[in-house]
Amino acid sequence: MADVKAIVDAGKASAGAPLGPALGPTGVNIGAVVAEINEKTKAFEGMKIPVTISIDAKNKSFEIKVGSPSASALIIKELGIAKGAATPKAEKVGNLTIQQLKKVAEMKMIGLSSSKIKSAMNEIAGTAKQMGITIEGKDAREITKEIKAGKWDSAIGKD
Repeated sequence: MADVKAIVDAGKASAGAPLGPALGPTGVNIGAVVAEINEKTKAFEGMKIPVTISIDAKNKSFEIKVGSPSASALIIKELGIAKGAATPKAEKVGNLTIQQLKKVAEMKMIGLSSSKIKSAMNEIAGTAKQMGITIEGKDAREITKEIKAGKWDSAIGKD
C-alpha cells in the first residue's frame, strides 16, 4: 500500500491541492476520498488536520486515517480566542468549564498517552495552564487535584 499524507482544512477538503495532484496518479476515486475525509474531519471544522490515505494500487481501494490537531489548537477553538497568553503566569486569556475540558480531552484522547478520561483531562489541563487559561476559574493544578480526588465525578463520570 502506498501512503499519501496531507494537511487539510477539516470538513472542507477538496480535489484541488494538496489532495488532487497527490491522488491523481494513484487512480483512486478522488471524489470518494475527499467525501470520506470531510465526513471524518467535520468535528474539527475550522482547523488544519493531518490525514494519511493508504492506497492499494491493485484494486484502487483506500483507507483514511485522521490525525488530531494539537491540544492547544483544540483549546483555542473551544474558547474562541486568537491565541494563548504571551506570559501565562501573569496573563489569563480564557477560562474553560469542566465540560469544555472534558470535550477537548475526548477529542484528543487518540493522541494522548492517557487511556482514561480523567488522566486525559489532567494532561489537557496542563496544556491550558501553559497557555494562560484557567479551568472553572481556578489554576489547572488545583483542578487536577480535584479531578483526582473525585470532586468532579458527577460532572465527568468515573473512569
